[in-house]
Amino acid sequence: MPFSEIEYGVADRVATITLNRPDRLNAFTFAMRGELLEAFDLADADDEVRAVVVTGAGRAFCAGADLGGGGDTFARVDGASRKPAELVDGSPRDGGGTVALRVARSLKPVIGAINGPAVGVGVTMTLPMDVRLASETARFGFVFARRGIVTEAASSWFLPRIVGIAQAMEWAATERVFPAAEALEGRLVSRLYPAEELLPAAYALAREIADNTSAVSVAAIRRLMWSGLSAASPWEAHAADSRLMAELGGAPDTVEGVTAFLEKRKADFPMKVSQDLPSGVPFWPENPYRG
Repeated sequence: MPFSEIEYGVADRVATITLNRPDRLNAFTFAMRGELLEAFDLADADDEVRAVVVTGAGRAFCAGADLGGGGDTFARVDGASRKPAELVDGSPRDGGGTVALRVARSLKPVIGAINGPAVGVGVTMTLPMDVRLASETARFGFVFARRGIVTEAASSWFLPRIVGIAQAMEWAATERVFPAAEALEGRLVSRLYPAEELLPAAYALAREIADNTSAVSVAAIRRLMWSGLSAASPWEAHAADSRLMAELGGAPDTVEGVTAFLEKRKADFPMKVSQDLPSGVPFWPENPYRG
């Protein structure tokens, strides 16, 4: 079935997910939540997809949760349907968190192309993305305390690890909306571009990955990097690295990569993420509340 609140397409081995409610500044809904989960499932299942770019239609990336439902917006169990929600530790899971954790679990590198305002869940959903690029006119805000709620989408875990605890608390406690230049200075985003150059830059980065690397290696590295953020010591990382080096050392992609280097040609990696992911790749993030 076609999506109604996002767009999904694949070209040149890059999947593009576009938040597509421009008349509402791409405000987040439970319908958008479900479509985003499905889109990341599609990208992971498609071996032709080597990277994912996420952006917004119109002048915004995402203006946060759609507050059109009024004061009980955040009291709803599961959107307008009010069906019982999936629980985590006895409480209904927050919608932004289900998206953030699905992005975190992606086997393909995810590039955020933040083309305009990204506020509330509009910014927290980007934190598990691997690289965030932004338009020079983008603005950001962690505005939860101004709505009487808390930082969601697991951002209390992601944000301090990305920008440091002091910067995270300043933005979350003041709740002010800040410009792209401050986001760059605070390391929330990697680079800024004029609006018309943002998507070309995101696609250039995605194509550099798609054209030059082993899909299996990238998937394994992504999981190693993110899971390593909560490792107790470098020894845990060393053990994980060692398992995967042993599994991949004689694998077809490794043989091809070395042979191509020696023959001074471009590598043609044969392995597929859907079939050849080594058993040593950590499943991350683990769900301790499952069952």
